[in-house]
Amino acid sequence: MCLVPAILRYLKNDGKIHLVVFNNLQLADGRRHRVLLRLTNLQRGAGSVELYLDCTQVDSVHNLPRAFSSPSQSPESVELRTFQRKAQDFLEELKLVVRASLFQVASLQDCFLQQSEPLAAPSTGDFNRQFLGQMTQLNQLLGEVKDLLRQQVKETSFLRNTIAECQACGPLSFQSPTPNTLVPPAPPAPPTPPVRRCDSNSCFRGVRCTDTRDGFQCGPCPDGYTGNGITCSDIDECKYHPCYPGVRCVNLAPGFRCEACPVGFTGPVVQGVGISFAKSNKQICTDIDECRNGACVLNSICINTLGSYRCGPCKPGYTGDQTRGCKTERSCRNPELNPCSVNAQCIEERQGDVTCVCSVGWAGDGYICGKDVDIDSYPDEELPCSVRNCKKDNCKYVPNSGQEDADRDGIGDACDEDADGDGILNEQDNCVLTHNVDQRNSDKDIFGDACDNCRNVLNNDQKDTDRDGKGDACDDDMDGDGVKNILDNCPKVPNRNQQDRDGDGVGDACDSCPDVSNPNQSDVDNDLVGDSCDTNQDSDGDGHQDSTDNCPTVINSAQLDTDKDGLGDECDDDDDNDGIPDLVPPGPDNCRLVPNPAQEDSNSDGVGDICETDFDQDQVIDRIDVCPENAEVTLTDFRAYQTVVLDPEGDAQIDPNWVVLNQVGAMWLAAAQLCLSAQALLGEA
Repeated sequence: MCLVPAILRYLKNDGKIHLVVFNNLQLADGRRHRVLLRLTNLQRGAGSVELYLDCTQVDSVHNLPRAFSSPSQSPESVELRTFQRKAQDFLEELKLVVRASLFQVASLQDCFLQQSEPLAAPSTGDFNRQFLGQMTQLNQLLGEVKDLLRQQVKETSFLRNTIAECQACGPLSFQSPTPNTLVPPAPPAPPTPPVRRCDSNSCFRGVRCTDTRDGFQCGPCPDGYTGNGITCSDIDECKYHPCYPGVRCVNLAPGFRCEACPVGFTGPVVQGVGISFAKSNKQICTDIDECRNGACVLNSICINTLGSYRCGPCKPGYTGDQTRGCKTERSCRNPELNPCSVNAQCIEERQGDVTCVCSVGWAGDGYICGKDVDIDSYPDEELPCSVRNCKKDNCKYVPNSGQEDADRDGIGDACDEDADGDGILNEQDNCVLTHNVDQRNSDKDIFGDACDNCRNVLNNDQKDTDRDGKGDACDDDMDGDGVKNILDNCPKVPNRNQQDRDGDGVGDACDSCPDVSNPNQSDVDNDLVGDSCDTNQDSDGDGHQDSTDNCPTVINSAQLDTDKDGLGDECDDDDDNDGIPDLVPPGPDNCRLVPNPAQEDSNSDGVGDICETDFDQDQVIDRIDVCPENAEVTLTDFRAYQTVVLDPEGDAQIDPNWVVLNQVGAMWLAAAQLCLSAQALLGEA
């Protein structure tokens, strides 16, 4: 930083300008400072002055000239002024001004007037002497006035020269004095102030500084700023609207930044510096075509809008909506819209969907069907479709709907002479489906240890009631209800609560007469109703005795009771007990088997939302549910069938008791009907 001297100038009575110089003042930093002069010991004739910059002493001068030895005692009689109206880079001049009488001013300018003694009572001679003395004093006063006037003219001329020499202010024009004004000779030129040179604070940061003969010169302000190079201020580029409409513009120092494009638009995040960049690099946001990105469901009409989109109905040839999707329009009644194979049946489901099922003797996905000789739902040859039923049957002439293949040799167990691939044919193998070359058999039954569920107990039936892998013959809890067999009143039927209403020692879960004591469980006609409570009264002829029939007068061999209220669905007006009758007003109930008092139906197809795809709510969708309106039956499986005697012993031709349990379906009943027909033919023969 440059050291710029501060100069205190004062005018003495000899007409000359005298100086008091302070050399250690640092003001050339382009900032505003506080300057204070403190004068001390003026009354004692050994005055000194101290210079303070921003409340810190920087310099001092002792033994001031006599002109400062006796100032006025008035606290406002002496002022220190600068003669610069505009802000400067450094302090060029200080002026001391005295507000006092002419005598006080004269004393500061080394002019001493002799005070006259008080005059006595005047006589004629004394009066003349007094008059002459007063005239002398008046002449002296007039001389002093002339001197003061001359000093003021000199100060004015000096001020004009000083301002003209100021490089920051530039030359100024002054009006010439009037012809009648006495212009004294110009005072000697003040000392030339030192020339400022470039330093770290001369110009704004980043601006180039160049030294010249007259001082330093600053280059232009950096991009994004405006000013003279010494002082630069930030430009607000956001005023020139560089951002896309609706996008927030953030002014930086320097530069600006545009935030991200609005939702539904895409484009860059623009950032730059300067007015030129802001005008020539406007942010561009392009509308996003959501329809190209699959905003709507497939095969539906999508309408792109500015910043958004709108989904319309399904395209021609498709049916559905934005909730269910748009599927190819199909119809079993219109041959042109029937997608099924000629060897398949076309089924229109409740929601209007079309399902294709290959006819008997054919297999596939319904759209493609191939010949199926053994009628096990697998085609004789591979079909060009992806579902499991399109794969080639691994036992072409033997029905095996599970396509089981224990040794994974491509030949199904049903037709493989060595199903487990252990080198021992099935006829001699004591574990047909389990690889066991040693054929070990500890209990000497027909099952080897490798597949025997009771290795040390002979049990040729391999019965396992609770299916825990341990046969009933060696399982101390056959039904797996947590109660040991020896204490269980129904050892083969799970009944953790061990309820026994009639107290006959046989639990209600397995008691043939749960309300009548019959500890021996006698059932002569084998109709599964104990002799003690068997009345053989079946009013509706559905195979269920009136005393145990939940619809005694309505045929319902399945005894289905969805809401478990003791009243079978066939004779219950509200099957799901939700307060909406099944058929009579204010019904019909749009979800007959699932409680939904509000009857929500968003697509107005007559089927409630809660049971739209699973009518009986058995967690198996209707499309693959063999009994979509019976939650107790979901698939057909003959592995747990129960034999029913069609012509019971004892009284002949008693109506058979049809028992329909879980995993027993339509094919079971069809087989039973075939048996009845065969028996009838044999009877006629």
